Amino acid sequence: MKNLSIFGPLMVAFLLVFAGCGAQDTAENENSVTEESKAGQSAVQDDESQRNVVQVAVASPDHTTLVTAIQAAGLVDVLSNAGPFTVFAPVNAAFDALPAGTVESLLEPENKAKLQDILEYHVFVGVIQETMFKDGRQFNQVNLKNVTLGKNGDQLTVNGANILGSVRSSNGMVYIIDKVLLPE
Repeated sequence: MKNLSIFGPLMVAFLLVFAGCGAQDTAENENSVTEESKAGQSAVQDDESQRNVVQVAVASPDHTTLVTAIQAAGLVDVLSNAGPFTVFAPVNAAFDALPAGTVESLLEPENKAKLQDILEYHVFVGVIQETMFKDGRQFNQVNLKNVTLGKNGDQLTVNGANILGSVRSSNGMVYIIDKVLLPE
């Protein structure tokens, strides 16, 4: 009986120490998860999965202006999420064709809302397949304005901009276009 009377307090002490250590580990893990989650979906490091629409643009030397604009508009995390999205991605030359000073002006913090509106006009929630392109077919973009698709033989267009190619991503489709789409 004496062994049982010593065993009880020892067990209680062990449980208290063990529970205290576990609580500390849990608190540390919660803090690290909280810190990591502040960065958003775009901070997830994964070199094995298919690229999302933002990663497709980042990997393209022809889309550096678009990437800069997405970053300035604060849309990186949104476009890194599951989607699905269809993104009409203007090449650098398309931005260069805008009137002088337009891009620089849009990148200024006071014009963030206007930049977001323009970029959201390039994004559809859902995947527009090439088979869905028909002359005059319209799709409502994230900024709640419509784009008009066109098809002439094998040539696909959106609002008159030529589609130069397409890239499937993990969260949708990227269509590379030769003009910046401007909402009316």
